[in-house]
This record gives sequence, structure tokens and C-alpha cells, in this order.
Amino acid sequence: MKLDAIRQLIVTEQARVDQLIIDGLHSDVPLIAEMGHYIINNGGKRLRPLVVLLSALACGYQGSQHCEVAVIIEFIHTATLLHDDVVDKSTLRRGRDTANAVWGDHSSVLVGDFLYSRAFQMMVPLNNMDVMRILADTTNVISEGEVLQLLNAHNADATAADYFQVITCKTAKLFAAAAELGAIIAVSAAIKTRGDAEAVSFGATATKVPQRQDPELNSLQQSLANYGLNLGIAYQLIDDVLDYSSSSEEMGKNVGDDLAEGKLTLPLIHVLKYGNEEQVRLVRTAITEGNIEQLSTIQDAIEDTHALQYTAQQARHYATLAAQHLTTLPNSDYKKALIGLTKFIVQRTY
Repeated sequence: MKLDAIRQLIVTEQARVDQLIIDGLHSDVPLIAEMGHYIINNGGKRLRPLVVLLSALACGYQGSQHCEVAVIIEFIHTATLLHDDVVDKSTLRRGRDTANAVWGDHSSVLVGDFLYSRAFQMMVPLNNMDVMRILADTTNVISEGEVLQLLNAHNADATAADYFQVITCKTAKLFAAAAELGAIIAVSAAIKTRGDAEAVSFGATATKVPQRQDPELNSLQQSLANYGLNLGIAYQLIDDVLDYSSSSEEMGKNVGDDLAEGKLTLPLIHVLKYGNEEQVRLVRTAITEGNIEQLSTIQDAIEDTHALQYTAQQARHYATLAAQHLTTLPNSDYKKALIGLTKFIVQRTY
């Protein structure tokens, strides 16, 4: 299923999300709205909100809270982008100047803080402690991932385990929250509607949920959380492939940015493990110094050791794991769309 076809399933919901984003960016401080609109409307794929919407609908949800949750997820993601670009000193994102390049670091950090706080303001009317807990935990884990990445910067001795820990916290955790929250609001709504909570209908399948602590309910949430986590890992792995195989125009950011920031991603870890002595020396020096002068030679080393093929293979592995976690869901177009996302993630070129 193509991404455009997937989006066609949630046209109404997406329109609602777009309006909520506009409403949420309102502020009496003009700079906040200006910067918020600049980055929100900057051509992002909005995959994380898409995961929220599809997960909720795949669980039979018929209310509107999934749209609010989708916006919350997007605001949190956007806040991390604003902060990331300051930390990484990035100047290009999605083919345009980064907000910090236009307005400066101080403005970017503070507007990022505004988006974080606005996201938590939007959580309150949902009146769902499970949603609050997951989002609070998620933002905390993302922050830990940011710090871990900073600690590993310019460290040529970082391991694959270190790398996966960073991307799990920094990227995959928000995908996991997006998918799990879709299930939570669907189940919460079904229980509230039934009152006695004897059964909750997901599509054509009736699943008994006697209590909120029912193992079957927890299994559904955990399955979707695992789906999102593996999807997020696959997403980041492909991002790291594209950093050495795509063009600035295709990616919307500068080629070799990760190397310039001293990030030891999986393709380079693979070169350090299987490259010859000169290739290993070259990569270690580039990571330690954050030097991209030898980028083309490093790309040759990456090609010579089949590092991109290996990384893409790992991405396909995690995408497959993500799809396998959807077996608890009944068949529906929304389930097919969630599976379709796992294929889009690994086939994308941007």
C-alpha cells in the first residue's frame, strides 16, 4: 500500500489534525506562531501522527481524541527537532533553512519549550492518566536519548549496542508511544461506552476486557507499542543509510551531517568492524574530529564493506518484526495501512 493510499484512509482525521495544529500554535507572542508554523508546515511526513490515527482506527475507535493525541505527538516531535538542530548546529532540514539558522539558537530552544508545554496543556482535557503517563515517560526517555547521543559524539569506540540504545530512546520511543496511545484511547472509549466493560469490539472481533488490568488488554497495548518501537528503529536505520547514499535535494538536509556531528551510526560501525586498516583509520579520525573532508573516500569504504546493504537489511528485519506484532488486530484497511507503513519505511528515499 502506497503512502498516498494510506493517507486517503484518514482524510477527515487529517483535516482535523491540521486545524488543531493551527489552533495549538496560537500565541500572543508573534514569534512563537511564526516559528511554529515555519517548522510544522515545512514538508514533514507526519508519520508519527499517522501512526496514532491508524492505530486507534484499527482498534475500532470512533471518537475524536485520536486527533488530539496525534497533534500532541507532532508537537513533541517538532520540539525535539528544534532542540536537535541547535545541538547539532544544523542549517538545513526538509530542504529549507532550519529555524535556528533563521531566528537563532535562543529562539529555537525557547519555542521548542513552548511546543513541549503546549503538548502537555493539550493532554489535560483528555482526562486519561494512561495517556499522561505514557507521554511523560516518553518525553523523559527521549531526553535521555539526546544526552546519550551527546555523550557518544566523537567517540569512535562506541558500539552497535550503544547506537541501538540511542536510536531506541531518541527515535523509536515516540513511534512506540504513538502506536500504543491509539490502542489506549480506543479501549478507554469502548470501556466507557459499555459501562460494564464485558466486551470491547475491535472491528469484527469481540475481545473480552473485564478490567483495565486485563492481560488481554495489556497484550493489545504492548503489541502496538512493540509495533511502533520496531517501526521507529527501522525508520532511523534507513535515515542512516540515506545519510551516505542520497543527495541533499532528496533528503532535505546536508549529506554527511551525521559525520560532521561525530555520530557513529551503524554504517560506520560496520566499516570499523570489517574495513581494512586504512578504512578504519579514516573513519576513526573523521568521527573523532567531525571532519567530512574525506567524505567521498569514506563513502567508498562504506560501499566496499557493503555497510549500507547491511544496515538496510537490519531495517527490513525490524520492519518485519513490527508487522508481526499486528497479528492481534482484526483484519481491516487500517491494519493493512499499518503493515503498509512498515514497507514504506524501508523503501523510502527521503
